[in-house]
Amino acid sequence: MRDKTFFGHPWALATLFSTEMWERFSWYGLRAILATFMAASPAQQGLGLSDETSQAVVGVYGALIYLVALPGGWIADRVLGARRSVFWGGFLILLGHVSMAVPVPSPAFVWLGLLLIISGTGLLKPNISVMVGRLYPKGDDGRRDSGFSLFYMSINLGAFFAPIVVGWLAAGGRWHLGFGAAAVGMAIGLTQYVRGSRRLLGLGDPPARVEHHGLGRRLALGAAATAVALGGWAASGTLTIDRLTVAITVVILLVTVGYFCYIMLGSHDLTDDERVRMKAYIWLFAAASVFWMIYDLAPSKLLFFARDHTDLSLFGIGITPATTQAFNPLFIMIFVPVFAALWVKLGTRVSTPQKFAFALVTVGLSFVVMAVAAALAGSGRVSVWWLVLVYLVQVFGELSLSPVGLSVTTKLAPEAFKGQLLGVWYISFAVGDSIGGQTGRLGRVLSEPAYYLVLASMAVVAGLALFMFTRQLRVMMSEHQPEPALR
Repeated sequence: MRDKTFFGHPWALATLFSTEMWERFSWYGLRAILATFMAASPAQQGLGLSDETSQAVVGVYGALIYLVALPGGWIADRVLGARRSVFWGGFLILLGHVSMAVPVPSPAFVWLGLLLIISGTGLLKPNISVMVGRLYPKGDDGRRDSGFSLFYMSINLGAFFAPIVVGWLAAGGRWHLGFGAAAVGMAIGLTQYVRGSRRLLGLGDPPARVEHHGLGRRLALGAAATAVALGGWAASGTLTIDRLTVAITVVILLVTVGYFCYIMLGSHDLTDDERVRMKAYIWLFAAASVFWMIYDLAPSKLLFFARDHTDLSLFGIGITPATTQAFNPLFIMIFVPVFAALWVKLGTRVSTPQKFAFALVTVGLSFVVMAVAAALAGSGRVSVWWLVLVYLVQVFGELSLSPVGLSVTTKLAPEAFKGQLLGVWYISFAVGDSIGGQTGRLGRVLSEPAYYLVLASMAVVAGLALFMFTRQLRVMMSEHQPEPALR
C-alpha cells in the first residue's frame, strides 16, 4: 500500500504547510498596518510618528524578527528540538498579538506585543523550515527545491488574505481590531500544529544530549545588560526612537560579521569542504541582503506611496492601502507551481548563483518602475496598477531567490550548524530590512524618483557582478556543472 502523500511529497509537509500559512496570516496582517498605525496621529488612534521614523521602526522590527532566528536555531539544536521550538514560538507570537489588540491609549502594550512576537518568531520560523528540509534524503535536490516551493505557497496564502482582512478591520482607526484578527490567525495555526503533531513524530525531536546548563542564566544576564544600557541611554536624555533604530542596525551588522567569523575561524570539526562551501555561502548571503533591502520596503515605503500617491480603486472597487500588500502574494500563488516545476525540469542546468543574480536584477528593475510612477505622481495620484506592475516584476525575483535560498542553506550548512545556519539565512533578511529601513533618510537629499533609482542601481550592479562569478561559486559549492544545451 502506498503511503499517503501531499502533492507527491511526504504527508508531514501538509501539517507544516497549514501551520506556516496561519502563522504568516498573523505576521502579514500585522505588517500590513503597522507602519500606517505608527504614522497615524493620536486623534486617529495611532502613535503619531513621522513616516521616516515609522519606516525605520518597521525595518528594525522586521530585522529583529529574523535576527532572533539565530538563537532560535541554537535552542532547537541544543535544547528543545525543532518540533517543540515551533510550538513554543507560536505560543509566544499568539501572546504578542493579544497584547497589541488591547485597546488602551498607552503604547506600552504595543511595544510589549512586538517584543513577544519577535521572540516567538525566532523559535518558530527557522525551525519549521528545518523540519521541511529533513523530509527529503540527501541527493534529492530537485524534489527538495520543489517541496520548499510548495511550502512557500503556504506563506503566500496567509500573506494574501491577511492584508485584505486585517486592513479592512483596521480601517477608520480600528487598529486594535486588526491586531486582534492577527491573534486569531496565530491561534488557528497553533491548533493546527498540535492536531497534526502525530505526523511529525521523530521529525525535529529534541537532541539526545540536552545542553541547557547555564542557558537561563546567560539569557537573564543578556536581558539585564540590555536593560541597563537602555536605561543609562534614556537617563542621558539622548535616547530617541530614530537613534535607537540606528543603533539596532549597527548591532545587527556587527552580529552578522561576528557570527560568520565564529563559524569560519573556529574549529567546530568543520571539514575543508564545509569551509569552502561556507565561503561561497557568504557571497549568496550578501546578495540576498541586497535583495531584501529593496523587497522588504513594501510594508513601509511602498505602503506610504499607496496611501499618499495612489488612486486606491481596483475595477471600480475602493481598497485600503493595506490591501495593496496582497498583490505580491497573489502573484506568487499563481507562479509558485510554475517555478516549482521549472526547477525540477532545469535540474542542474541553472545554478543557484544564477538564480540569485536574476533575482537581484529583477528587483532592481521593479524600482525603475517605481521611479517612473513617483515621477508621474508629482502631478497627482497615479493608478494603483503601477503598484500591481511593481509587485508582478518582483515576484519573479523572489521565486528565484527565497525558496531556493532556503534549500541551498540546508545543502551547504555544515553538520554542526544545521539549525543555526537556517537562522543565519534569516539574518540576511535582518541585514536587508534594517538597512532598508534607514534608507528613508535619503529622502532628505533625494527626490522620490531619485531615491528609487539609487536603490535600483545597487541591485542591478550586484546582480551583474554575481553573474560574472557564477562559475567560481559553483565550484566552491560543489554544484554540478551545467549540462550541454539540448538542441
